[in-house]
Amino acid sequence: MRNQSDLDKKIHAYVDGLFSGVGESQQLYDLKEELATNLKEKIADYKKAGMDESTAFKEAVSSMGDLSGLVDDMREVGQDKAKQAVYSSMTERIAVAGLITGILLILFGVLTTAMLFFMGLQLEAVTGTAIFTVFGIAIITYSALTRETSKKYAMNKIRAIFYAVAIGLIAFSLYVAFTSGFATGEMYIAISSFMIFFIIGLGLWLGLLFTGTDRRKMVSR
Repeated sequence: MRNQSDLDKKIHAYVDGLFSGVGESQQLYDLKEELATNLKEKIADYKKAGMDESTAFKEAVSSMGDLSGLVDDMREVGQDKAKQAVYSSMTERIAVAGLITGILLILFGVLTTAMLFFMGLQLEAVTGTAIFTVFGIAIITYSALTRETSKKYAMNKIRAIFYAVAIGLIAFSLYVAFTSGFATGEMYIAISSFMIFFIIGLGLWLGLLFTGTDRRKMVSR
């Protein structure tokens, strides 16, 4: 685990060094995340082929080729506030649409469940519609993480999807616990159903949490 952490730091230090002096932007953050991911994958492949970590790192860096063109592009973007504004505005609209959709799904699930409850239906039938809240929570998680704020850059979309899956699984574990508990009347079934999805979701969430990168924006003084 420590060796992996050291390698991650080495990779990010290399990528940061490539773009030293380039103005910060969401586009640059996304590109650096993509390059770091590609390097990690290449290093892993070289290590599987029998190379030691140091040699694998050198080979992975060499395989990336000349990145001066990307550096120049990002330098231009960093100086062009109009391009940054357009990019940020586009991602903002997508994220807000996702947040609204997630909130509406949660409200639909809660209100429908309440309606069925007051209709006098069996509890297992009532809790079934709460599944919409699970989808809503997952969508809100993804949208919130992929939204650029004044203090943080938007998270890489693939990583945000994994976060959404992790939180969705945790929410789903609660949903399954309630539905199976009401359907069977047995607490041990509710707990066993809850435990499976909760542990998977929590494990995925912790893995993401401990391997996260700093998304905070540099504040110029």
